[in-house]
Amino acid sequence: MLYKRTHMCGELRLADEGKNVVLNGWVAKARSLGGLVFVDLRDKTGITQITFNEDVPAEVIEKAKSLRSEYCVGVKGVVRERSSKNPNLPTGDIEVFADDLVVYSTSETPPIYIRDDDNVSDDLRLKYRYLDLR
Repeated sequence: MLYKRTHMCGELRLADEGKNVVLNGWVAKARSLGGLVFVDLRDKTGITQITFNEDVPAEVIEKAKSLRSEYCVGVKGVVRERSSKNPNLPTGDIEVFADDLVVYSTSETPPIYIRDDDNVSDDLRLKYRYLDLR
């Protein structure tokens, strides 16, 4: 199933609280903390935190726990105000409480992450220069 996007990750703000949204993008980071799963979803406009809690069906939680970096996914959910705000992100005031998750495509974890602040050895950068140059 393919979800039709209603919003971009980087455009959601506190004014959107309570809206049902559909986001598509790539997993930037996923962390599982007991019954909660947090996913940073990235698209070309920015990053939004997605939260999966015990209110969603068990199969959705299991899918969320299996997410890895660079998986391409679609998420349906409701925008809520974040209890612990992140001032480092434009979307740091909100999070999306997910109702459903679709994994469009899996991916191998890249050998290097494409960021300016990474301390990657020159040998590794040279070996994967086709990734480093993009």
